[in-house]
Amino acid sequence: MATSSPPPPPPHAVIFPFMAQGHTIPLLDISKALSSRGLKVTVVTTPQNAPFISSKVSDCSSISISVVPFPSVPDLPRGCENATSLPSMELIVPFIAATKNMKQPFESLLKEMVGNGSRPICVISDFFLSRTLDTCRSFDIPRVVSHGMGGSVVELPDLSLPFALDRSDLQPRSNDPEDDPFSRMIWEVEEADRNSWGVIVNSFQELECEYVAALEALHKQAKAWCVGPVLLYDYIPRGTHGSHDKSESCPYIKWMDEQDGSSAVIYVSFGTQARLSGDQMDEIAYGLEMAGCRFIWAVRSGTWASDEGWERRVEGRGLVVGDWVDQRSILAHPKVAGFLSHCGWNSVLESLSMWVPLLAWPMGAEQPLNAKYVAMGLKAGLMVSQGQITALDRHVICDGIKELMGDEKGRRARERAGLFGTMARHAVEKGGSSDKKLDELIKCLIANKKE
Repeated sequence: MATSSPPPPPPHAVIFPFMAQGHTIPLLDISKALSSRGLKVTVVTTPQNAPFISSKVSDCSSISISVVPFPSVPDLPRGCENATSLPSMELIVPFIAATKNMKQPFESLLKEMVGNGSRPICVISDFFLSRTLDTCRSFDIPRVVSHGMGGSVVELPDLSLPFALDRSDLQPRSNDPEDDPFSRMIWEVEEADRNSWGVIVNSFQELECEYVAALEALHKQAKAWCVGPVLLYDYIPRGTHGSHDKSESCPYIKWMDEQDGSSAVIYVSFGTQARLSGDQMDEIAYGLEMAGCRFIWAVRSGTWASDEGWERRVEGRGLVVGDWVDQRSILAHPKVAGFLSHCGWNSVLESLSMWVPLLAWPMGAEQPLNAKYVAMGLKAGLMVSQGQITALDRHVICDGIKELMGDEKGRRARERAGLFGTMARHAVEKGGSSDKKLDELIKCLIANKKE
């Protein structure tokens, strides 16, 4: 009797995140989405980042982790393997430059995979890891670049935007990249992007459809695949506003559960990499106190010490959390009705996906564009003037919070956030625009391998 041949191995995708939580988490969401569609996924990271990644994907048997060493360079603190741990963001360029030295161990890893008959159909790598393009080319493996930004952050003279674009909204760039390490690094990243096989965008067609073509125009042959919000594939049960089941035991979730039913909470966080001065932190604290509403404020551990008088005055209606928090669980909680945020793209998508409007205080990078897009384009949030905040005016913070949480403008922003949150859920549901794009991406990559 003839024996049947074994089934072919599942398609294999390699994911290589940049070493920072805001860049890593969306790629882990994509890893889970690919895994749920029958792919084998290998996430490449460094020794100190492996435990965090393992904690996020341990329940997915088809996702494995491969560890490669992070290079030791004189410009960085010994043992620093994550951008969040940098003592100053002035070291971000040396940190990114150091990742170029991971080329050889990454090549060895791909060589081992190919030799073992598990040739990847693609490498999905963060845009900061531009050197992975050369490695992928040497193995004839498509490189798909992952952008942690929306499609609207495109600098083109003929692009129509729903708001006025100021020079201050754009990252400063030297006319001669050779004279400026940051500009040279950005140029290298953009050049690698233009020559990659494709671009994954953590957004959805209904949110910014007119900007996808503009993004593709920046690349030679690459297609932009809007597959987001990627957090919704794994995190939010279908048909619900949100879920915080994974963090039910967290003190901040219990604190919100215990709040009076009619009390709305504003969540305050500026991401893991923003650096605020002690004076700025004090003004935020006093602004929160003056606003009178309940709040949860996530601060970087060791960056600010509140005075006892302030703590007594806000006791019971304010909670300061100094450790890493599950932001998605906080935003998903039904008591949360607003988010004072730096408007990093992850935070924008997480907030809108949970139907929560934003009070935007951009800090840098593409955040001023995101803030204007949310407040003036989508009308799903309000702006806090960056100039006024820099002037340390607690009254501006207070007024902004009151406007978002209780004013008519805040009510309209909340309605708009709910509208886009519903659109986001439809996009990732079966047959939605992002669901279809992800299936299409996988089919194209499998077909490309067979050619």
